[in-house]
Amino acid sequence: MTAAERGFLLLCAELGDGQKPLTLAQLRTLRARVLARADRSANLERAVTENDLRKLGYDSAFAAHICALLAREEALSVYLGIAAQHGIRPLTCISADYPTRLRRLGDAAPSVLFYRGNAALLRRPSAALVGSRDLNPAGEAFARKVGRLAAQEDLVLVSGNARGADRIAQEACLDAGGAVIAVLPDGLQDHAPDSERILFLCQWGWHLPMASYRALERNRLIHALGRKTLVAQSGLTGGTRRGAEENLRRGWSPLFVHEDGSPGCAALISLGASPVRLEALFSIRSLQPWTHE
Repeated sequence: MTAAERGFLLLCAELGDGQKPLTLAQLRTLRARVLARADRSANLERAVTENDLRKLGYDSAFAAHICALLAREEALSVYLGIAAQHGIRPLTCISADYPTRLRRLGDAAPSVLFYRGNAALLRRPSAALVGSRDLNPAGEAFARKVGRLAAQEDLVLVSGNARGADRIAQEACLDAGGAVIAVLPDGLQDHAPDSERILFLCQWGWHLPMASYRALERNRLIHALGRKTLVAQSGLTGGTRRGAEENLRRGWSPLFVHEDGSPGCAALISLGASPVRLEALFSIRSLQPWTHE
């Protein structure tokens, strides 16, 4: 791990020590202010002082907060040491293996990720599946079919490991010999991969409990990691609907919606999602458009 990566973790990782880390937007502002100084005296490669930060335009309280984050060296070492015992590793947004596709999230991109499993799956072509927790039979059949097709077409399936559409698609993909990236709304300590075909991924901290706002944040990662995103079923409200709408606004990945006649899916189609009928879904790769980066 480089000194810069360690600095990112000090500033942006949740270490369970009560300190509120910087957001990626705050970190970018800090870097921009450092680089804008002619003498570059407040360099993050050395010990930064509150005086350095006040010269960069920060008030005393926020300057003290940044220094407190950077002083967490011992806490970070302990945190990473415990993680390593469980096979958990960090990635920062300047790490060589950080997923390129997540950069399209801009200021919403996580500055820190933690993973458990085969990180090489992040470099393979992928398709994402989202959907409701309580599925009707057609939605269940759609999720299962997407999982099987992902395996057959050598696409890593990206989903959220939630009850319903996520787990049905993930299990179908794995049963068919495919690979899965599960983006979690909670920590990694209770999620151990049993093969090289699984990667568990979370943001900010590997120990964090489930929280509704983290579930909404992780939906962005799912949509961005998939080169296409398919919606098995959606209500008129809820996390699936909100994530799909945000994807349509921001263009993270082409969005395809199961055309099941429900008001929720019809609403997404009216907003610009491409409709897909279950009986006509024979290939994920052939769905247009497909992104190649």
